[in-house]
Amino acid sequence: MVDAEGHPSRDEMELAAILNALSDPLRYRVVQEFAELPDGTERTCLSFELGVSKSTLSHHFRILRESGLVQQINRGNSRKAHLRREDLEARFPGLLDLIGQNPPPRKDPADDADA
Repeated sequence: MVDAEGHPSRDEMELAAILNALSDPLRYRVVQEFAELPDGTERTCLSFELGVSKSTLSHHFRILRESGLVQQINRGNSRKAHLRREDLEARFPGLLDLIGQNPPPRKDPADDADA
C-alpha cells in the first residue's frame, strides 16, 4: 500500500511507472548518480544541481518517489532522498546495472536554439 508520503510498497512498484520516471533525462541522471553512490546515501534534491527551478525539481522528485525509485525522508528543515536499491533489485533484478552501463544522452543547449 502506498504510504502517506506517496511511496509505493515493493509489491506495488510497476515497471511502467519506473520506465516513465526514467524517460526524463534529468530523472535518469538522478537515479544514475544515486546508483554510483554507496547504498543508503542520502542527498537533498538541490545537491544534484540540475539547473531547474525548485518547483520543477519538486515535480521530478515526486515522479521518482511515486514510481518507487527513491524514498524521501524529512530531516528537520530539509528533505533527503535515497535510492531504493534493495527494493529495485528484488523487484527488477539488473535494472540498476543497466542504468549504470547506459548513461543518458547529454542534452546539447544548441538543440533548443534550433527549435
